[in-house]
Amino acid sequence: MKKSKPPNESGKVITVFGSSRPREGDAHYTLAHELGAALASRGFTVCSGGYGGMMEAASRGAKSAGGRTLAVTAEFFRARANRWIDEEVRVRSWQERLFELVQRGSGYVACPGGTGTLVELAVVWEMLNKRVMTAKPFVIVGDFWQPIIERVREVETSHAATWGEASSRIIHYAEGPGEAAEYLARMLSGKRTVHA
Repeated sequence: MKKSKPPNESGKVITVFGSSRPREGDAHYTLAHELGAALASRGFTVCSGGYGGMMEAASRGAKSAGGRTLAVTAEFFRARANRWIDEEVRVRSWQERLFELVQRGSGYVACPGGTGTLVELAVVWEMLNKRVMTAKPFVIVGDFWQPIIERVREVETSHAATWGEASSRIIHYAEGPGEAAEYLARMLSGKRTVHA
């Protein structure tokens, strides 16, 4: 599925992870909409799983700001991409979709979500932590995932202080969408180094 593509000034793709459950009017839907708009206004292409909920909201927000959107969907789910997607990449399985979303990102944002988002967050975190991929900026919006992340960090630090310290630099917390987009813009501008 290909539609017209607005220019992508930065040439960078930000993959957004989040729940498929929120609907228009929900606080989490609004958060993702604002995030998509903030990312697009800084020239990023917004990539997501392409379905409903926060994926739809981020795509819709990006389009409202004149940005470009990309979705990675899977035959496994049978659903099609939401109507705010410019380009849909269709893969066969859930696993292929996950790693395609990771591979396409120049950076990542994790929003509130369920077990699917938790898996996505954990895979990106582990790949960065173990240096399976080049260091890329990773932002968590809000405090939804903070208890889980902090508990994992406690365990890491108790076993290997230096490894725990390195891991703690991988994830950046942002209070809101604007702060998340600004951090990613700064880290991907070439002026700052992402530590992994």
